This record gives sequence, structure tokens and C-alpha cells, in this order.
Amino acid sequence: QGQLVESGGGLVQPGGSLRLSCPASRIITSVFTTSTMDWYRQAPGKQRELVARLSSSGTTEYLDSVKGRFTISKDNARKTVYLQMNSLKPEDTALYSCYVLTPNGYDYRGQGTQVTVSS
Repeated sequence: QGQLVESGGGLVQPGGSLRLSCPASRIITSVFTTSTMDWYRQAPGKQRELVARLSSSGTTEYLDSVKGRFTISKDNARKTVYLQMNSLKPEDTALYSCYVLTPNGYDYRGQGTQVTVSS
């Protein structure tokens, strides 16, 4: 299991935006481009939930509650996964972490970045 370090979290007012980043410099480019990328979140007292997924083919999946507001993307040249979060709501408050699963089954995960939506 490899380590990732997310960034971009913080305190934002309802309706605001944040962009989370997850660089995966330890993964060679050819593996990065064929990996599945996920963003998870976990709020206090709640189970971890999958927020967004980007498959190696480019297919995306989103948690129903974030559809139309969040966008997962990646930059293969920078080997970085992003989560653009718009129209944030207080219920989006959570610790967000990224997860990369390579084609050979090896995974990389981060410790998370805190997102707090509050006025």
C-alpha cells in the first residue's frame, strides 16, 4: 500500500467551492493512466462513503448527493487526481481522502484533507 497526500481542504461558506488535489508522484505515468481513482469522505459518526470514481476508461461515477456539484478529474502529465466541489453544503463537511487502485491490484491511499462547510 502506497501513500498519497491530499491538499486543498479548508473552511468554506455554504455555496462556496474548493478543489482538492491528490498528487501521485510515486506512481509511474503508464500505471497512473490505467488506474482507477476514487475520492472518499467520512464525517464524524458516519460511515466512509465513495464520493466519486474515475475509471481508467474515463467513466465517472458519483454519489447521488453530489451529482451536478462535484467533478473528479485527473492530469496524467502531473499524475494528479482532482475533486472540484461547487455549491458546497454543510452536509458535505467531512474528511476527504483519495485512493488509487493500479491494474495489478496495488493501492495507494492518503490520510485525508478536512473540508468544513459552515457560515
